[in-house]
Amino acid sequence: MAQGPILIFDKSALQCLNPDQAHWMDNFFMSNITPFFYIETLADLEKEVKAGKTSEQVVGEIAAKSPDMQAVPNVYHLTLIWAELTGQSEIKMVGFPIIAGGQPVTHEGAKGIIYKPSPEQEALSRWQQGEFLEVERGMAKIWRQQLESIDLKAMAASFKPIHEKAGSPQSLEDIKTLAEAIIDGPDQEAVLRLGLELTIGYGDWGDQVFARWKSLGQPPIRDFSPYLTYVLTVDLFFYLGMAASQIGSDRKSNKADIAYLYYLPFCMVFTSRDNLQIRIAPLFLRNDQSFVHADDLKADLKRLDEFYDALPEDVKRKGVYSFAAYPPKDDSFLVTQLWNKHMKPPEGFVPSPSTHEGKTIYVPPAGSDPKVIIKALNDFEENAVPLDPDTPISPDEAAVVQFSKFILRKKGKWVRIPEEQE
Repeated sequence: MAQGPILIFDKSALQCLNPDQAHWMDNFFMSNITPFFYIETLADLEKEVKAGKTSEQVVGEIAAKSPDMQAVPNVYHLTLIWAELTGQSEIKMVGFPIIAGGQPVTHEGAKGIIYKPSPEQEALSRWQQGEFLEVERGMAKIWRQQLESIDLKAMAASFKPIHEKAGSPQSLEDIKTLAEAIIDGPDQEAVLRLGLELTIGYGDWGDQVFARWKSLGQPPIRDFSPYLTYVLTVDLFFYLGMAASQIGSDRKSNKADIAYLYYLPFCMVFTSRDNLQIRIAPLFLRNDQSFVHADDLKADLKRLDEFYDALPEDVKRKGVYSFAAYPPKDDSFLVTQLWNKHMKPPEGFVPSPSTHEGKTIYVPPAGSDPKVIIKALNDFEENAVPLDPDTPISPDEAAVVQFSKFILRKKGKWVRIPEEQE
């Protein structure tokens, strides 16, 4: 399996790919699928579609192109904020997804974490077959109703005085600076209250959060809750941007589009072809992250598809992981450039001298027989003893981190797993 840079994509990016291109995206990236991708996809059940296609068919097509081999669902951002505010968890924003549901285990002195398919992953598998639960249809309807109930014009108007008092900045960079200045203002108690109101709500737990903040000496909110600070920056930027007429308040789906930015700290690469995200996402990415226009990624995946399609048929029948575990050693490929920027070669990896029409192709290191790997993982899962769910296991401690998934043996025209290994 290629692993690869951790990628977040929005629905527009996936929709522009054909099944073959979607396969190569799944092959060369580890996708962090945000909750809003699932919500947007499900919401299409309640959306008018082109003549000749049912909403179920549209959702099924999106699900069929969705990454399944190398994909994990990120925990909902409000859940992460709650865990951070109450001191249950430190939210690390270093380019890796936050995943829930792992069972800590041990076997013969080795510790590991085993992840079963999440409800979202199970849903995608069903949607690929055109199977939808009634509860999912109900959720799709509720999401559409909630989106329609958002009054963005009222929110823009409420932030207009703040924008004008700050000198009415117009550039997106200056608007983001203003949002950060508000968060770092002298009244940190008011900032924390605003953060709660715009995210998880104050509710009964507000007093609990404030009590904890005061017990710690009322530190700056940026130090007390870094992830809340990040999400609050995105929200303030969005509302101030509308107040400045730099972000439209007519298109209610802008709120859903901006929500993808909540998850940027948990990826290495973000791709989209949504105009709002194209304008804004680069402002919120770290220097060690990359933004890729989805059209550019599509063009590169098309080139990769043509590159590998030229291989002999007997090679392709062995499954893509036998010849495409790593991207071509050719910097003209965008995917290769992203690997060079974001990935370190596996320890002991030596590029194979195997070539095709004069081009070097990476192949798995010697000894990585899939049958041996699968047997070892199955033995570990069958014999491992569960530990207390709250047992902390760091990535350095884990000898095995295993994900059980529902995957398609073939995606597009590409055989991913040979029949003898199915």
